[in-house]
Amino acid sequence: MTMREDHDSRRDPDALIGRAGIRGDPNRDQHFLVDDRVLDRLPTYADDTDLSHVLEIGAGTGALTDRLLDVAEHVTAIERDPELAAFLRREFADEIDAGRLDVVEGDALEVDLPEFTVSVSNLPYGASSELAFRLLPYDVPLVLMFQKEFAERMAADPGTGEYGRLSVTAGHYADVEVVEIIPKEAFAPAPRVESAVVRTRPRQPDYDVPDEEFFMDFLKAVFTQRRKTMRNAIRNTAHISGLGDPDAVVEAADEDLLSRRAGTVTPAEFAALSTLAYEVGEP
Repeated sequence: MTMREDHDSRRDPDALIGRAGIRGDPNRDQHFLVDDRVLDRLPTYADDTDLSHVLEIGAGTGALTDRLLDVAEHVTAIERDPELAAFLRREFADEIDAGRLDVVEGDALEVDLPEFTVSVSNLPYGASSELAFRLLPYDVPLVLMFQKEFAERMAADPGTGEYGRLSVTAGHYADVEVVEIIPKEAFAPAPRVESAVVRTRPRQPDYDVPDEEFFMDFLKAVFTQRRKTMRNAIRNTAHISGLGDPDAVVEAADEDLLSRRAGTVTPAEFAALSTLAYEVGEP
């Protein structure tokens, strides 16, 4: 399936908002993407992936949904606003009847997700972190729009100011890159900050961890005290990491690593340290 050559056959984003009879509400994290050029580009970031079942979170008035139906065999669109979900069912009744679109009303953090091959979504920014952490373990490509600052932290390298728990966690599941910066004016109403499109490619990490859940808890723990040395961060956050004997970890770990701060520790070093902590720290 290829994208339509006739751009006039695509639904106009402003007209969709008009037909829906609803205005975006910043207090409810509603910023509708209305720039046709951006809407047309977003699916192209997934054009070398399996498009048999595309998941869209935060479908809004359906401008991106329309573009995804252009290239995908099947789309599942999740929308938590009941009025918008009802509008999507009316607006895309033909596509739903044809079995090409499912509209799911509900919170994407709570509903059961279908088996999907890729997600292309303009996410509600207030739940960016939770949604990213929910989608990444599915081991499929993602094309997601976030606030620019969040996107840069997600793709950051060790030693940079943006590097943190999000960077390590995202990089644990996938290669992450920022592929486009989106101006505020592309949305209605315009958000206060710029946005960015992130593309992830799933892969296995080049290191092993002893236990996935413990590794994530360990990262969360030490990054809550990123300004302190790893030695102090490990000792001070046992209530988060679940370590029963953090002092044993400090005694067994490399002295040079313990003197550094979390923002300079690579994912592979975190993996090795978490393995040691799991073995001697009695989690």
